[in-house]
Amino acid sequence: MNNRYCIIMAGGIGTRFWPLSRNIKPKQFLDILGIGKSFLQMTYDRFAKLIPESNMIVVTSQQYRDIVKEQLPQLSDDQILLEPFRKNTAPCIAYATYKLMEKDPKASAVIAPSDHLIINDTEFLHNLEAAFELADREEVLITLGIKPTRPETNFGYIQAYKSKKPVNINGHLAYEVKTFTEKPDLELAKVFVDSGEFYWNSGLFIWNLKTIDKEMDRLMPDIARLFKSGKGIYYTDGEQKFISEVYGVCRSLSIDYGVLEKSEHVRVFAANFDWSDLGTWESYYLLKEKDHKGNVVDAPNNFLEEVRDCVIISEDKNKLLAVKGLKDFLIINTPDVLMICPRKEKAVKQLLTDISLSKLEKVL
Repeated sequence: MNNRYCIIMAGGIGTRFWPLSRNIKPKQFLDILGIGKSFLQMTYDRFAKLIPESNMIVVTSQQYRDIVKEQLPQLSDDQILLEPFRKNTAPCIAYATYKLMEKDPKASAVIAPSDHLIINDTEFLHNLEAAFELADREEVLITLGIKPTRPETNFGYIQAYKSKKPVNINGHLAYEVKTFTEKPDLELAKVFVDSGEFYWNSGLFIWNLKTIDKEMDRLMPDIARLFKSGKGIYYTDGEQKFISEVYGVCRSLSIDYGVLEKSEHVRVFAANFDWSDLGTWESYYLLKEKDHKGNVVDAPNNFLEEVRDCVIISEDKNKLLAVKGLKDFLIINTPDVLMICPRKEKAVKQLLTDISLSKLEKVL
């Protein structure tokens, strides 16, 4: 256990959950589910059942440092890694990897987004234990694949080599990976689901740091070289200045595209826990309990007539929300924004683009 770590990525801005999620406080820091904990706190608590508290690491934006300290006061400053710019997941993971290797060269780590919902923690931790066991035993990069329950177009897919014998770790099967596909159209997603060979890419990765070091060296040497040059600077007063300089010249790249899609050492665990990437209002709608007309309502003071299949949320519990004659819409009321928009990701995305172009960025 002492050589196992958790690296939580918490630097995103969560625009697809606007207007609840904002640049100043994105969704990972919000209690969107109304359970008294933010997504970040839920993520931390889940992994802390398996990983020692001293081995928990959060990578976030410099602007969110105080929010992380407030929500996770048990973390030391060395456990909170601050990115000066958003450069996607490859630099984020490289920063955490090479800093951690200086402290513990034998480390293995799980890399986790901060805003996913996982139901049945016990089963999840069993999957994670098996993945750690394989990562410590073999030079492999492991991703947890979720068996798809519908032809989803907002997720990435991983195709497993079902014709090759998987590795069995305590009943958990790890397959060689054949292909990665990012957000297919609906027809292709249906083919993937029907084939039985494809899994949703959960974005949860497990590996030994020596293994990911070798693959980053081989497949994205420019980024690896930049962060490796910080040896002797990490854990000193000069770390933040060094990181600012590195991020200033480092290219933006995802770890999926930079390493996983090119590596021959990737394995996908066929995970068997309930998972949701709560990245959009549509995923929120699918998850939440609905009334007899298919509405998700979190607005105690409401009057709804001929309203079906809508998401209706109000942060003002005293204001009456009177709605008539809408189907498949989002109605999100905050102190400074009222959004009324079709319940489709493309519509929300286009609305945000239009707002940005209208020079109203202050509300984003």
